[in-house]
Parts: sequence; structure tokens; C-alpha cells
Amino acid sequence: MKKLEDMNLVDDFLAHSLTAHKTYGEEASRYILECILQRKIRHLTVVPQKVWYGEEPESHGVRLDVYMDEEDGELFDMEPDNNSGSGDVAALPRRVRFYHAKIDAGNLVAGEDYNALRNVVVIFITTYDPFGRNRMVYTIKNGCVEEPDLPYEDGARTIFLYTKGTEGNPPEKLRQLGQYMENSTAENAKSEGLARLHEMVTKVKADRKVGLAYMKWYEMEKRLREEAMAEGRAEGKAEDIVELLKEVGTVPEKLEKRIRKQKDLETMSKWLKLAARSESIEEFEGLISECADEVGERTENTASG
Repeated sequence: MKKLEDMNLVDDFLAHSLTAHKTYGEEASRYILECILQRKIRHLTVVPQKVWYGEEPESHGVRLDVYMDEEDGELFDMEPDNNSGSGDVAALPRRVRFYHAKIDAGNLVAGEDYNALRNVVVIFITTYDPFGRNRMVYTIKNGCVEEPDLPYEDGARTIFLYTKGTEGNPPEKLRQLGQYMENSTAENAKSEGLARLHEMVTKVKADRKVGLAYMKWYEMEKRLREEAMAEGRAEGKAEDIVELLKEVGTVPEKLEKRIRKQKDLETMSKWLKLAARSESIEEFEGLISECADEVGERTENTASG
């Protein structure tokens, strides 16, 4: 993982830290928005890591990277994104659709007229080309398929900003911003506005509270990666166990669920050896039950000792 001092504004943690900063957050956010939208931005309320949970425990929630509320104006969600995997890129349009839905639902009070819905702009800043047309700016709005010229304004807009794009003659100010966000160095702060942005970025990186938050974030990300790797290894072992058992009989659904649910690698290694030597499904089930009994007995003995 990158060190904090080596991070760029397309990295989630630095983007969050800058826009959330009590001293620099609003100024930095306003500058970035004004470059992208090419208009003046009024007073902003910035909420990094805005979360809307699902209505039910099983429902999908959403965590927005940088949520901004313009006074008497529009709502903005800004998402620095480095996830260039083919699956992630293909899912972008539906991901954006879901973000718009959550933002709208969270901003319309029960009983309030639909005309009260605020205009919402979701902005993805990417280091990869999401649509392969080499455009710096892709602006997406709803419209009529049969009548493309039909006026249709629902207040929803999405902007994909590809930092390296050249098509469409992007303004120099925006082109320089894209270059700086991807590689946030003093050499790329080529204008007065960017020099001020770089000054704020430098001070945020040197902020002791930000440094402490980064250490906590780093440890959390490290733990999550280790857990994901362990889970992946457990899933692989579960697949091997099931395949071995299929050679001696039909694996009951309940047993297969039990095998796939188990995530302890030591237990899975034992089960894999047992599956290799078992001559029937029943024998395997008996052996893993004995293992479970032994673990329980050891736990009791440890507790009593």
C-alpha cells in the first residue's frame, strides 16, 4: 500500500481527508467542482463517507465517498475510482443508477411533492477510460430514445471524468486538474488555483490527526485483505473437500452447506485429510463430528483449568 505522502487525489483516503478537513475541505471541494462544472459554486456543506442504509437488514445500502450540498443549489456525489477491473467497469452504469436512487430517496421527505427533489450530480473521477472513447468528460442524462431532441429534465446528471482523456477539447483548467489529481505533485500544480490546491494537499498530508487516521485505516485495510485471503483459501479447500466426497457418494445439501460455511483454515485442512481417506459420506460425517467433539472437550478443559 502507498504511504500517505505518496498518495494522489484519486486515492480514496486522501480525497476523504482533504474534503473532510475542517480548514481546507470546503475550499478544496469548491475548486474541484468549479473546474469540472465550469461554473461558480456557492457555499458547500461537505459530508465525506455519507451512508444510506437499506430499508431492511437484507437491503443494499450505499456509502458515498464525498457528498456535497450546495446552498440553494445542487447536490453532488464525487467518487474517485481506481477500480479498473472489467467487472467493476461494466457495472458502473447500474452502480450510478443505484447511487442516484439512494440520494433521491434520502432527500425527499414523506408527503413532500416530487418537485421538491433537488438536482443531483454524481461525478466519477477515474484513471481508466470507462467507455473507451478517450473522452475526458462523459456527461450522462436521461432522454427519449424515439425523440432525442425532446426536452426531458429530471434533475439527474452523471459525469465521468477520465483524467487522461483528450477527446472533446477539454478546457485547459480541467485538463490540468485531471493531471494533478492522478499525480498530485508540485510539478503538476501548473496554475495559481492548483498551486493553492497543492498547498492544501501538502498541509493535509502533514496533519497529525490525518496521519493517525491513516494508520488506523491502513491497519483496517490490511486486516480486511488478510481476512479476504483467508476466506479465499477456505473457499478453495471447501471446493476440494466437496469434490473428494463426490467420488464416494452424493453429498447431502446440508453437509455441503456446513463445509462451505466453515472458514477456519486449520479445521478445513483436517477435513480435507478426512475427506481423502473416507470411503463413504457417512464415514466423513462421523469423523468431522468426532473432531467437533474433541474441540469442544479441549475448550471445556481449558476453561476449567
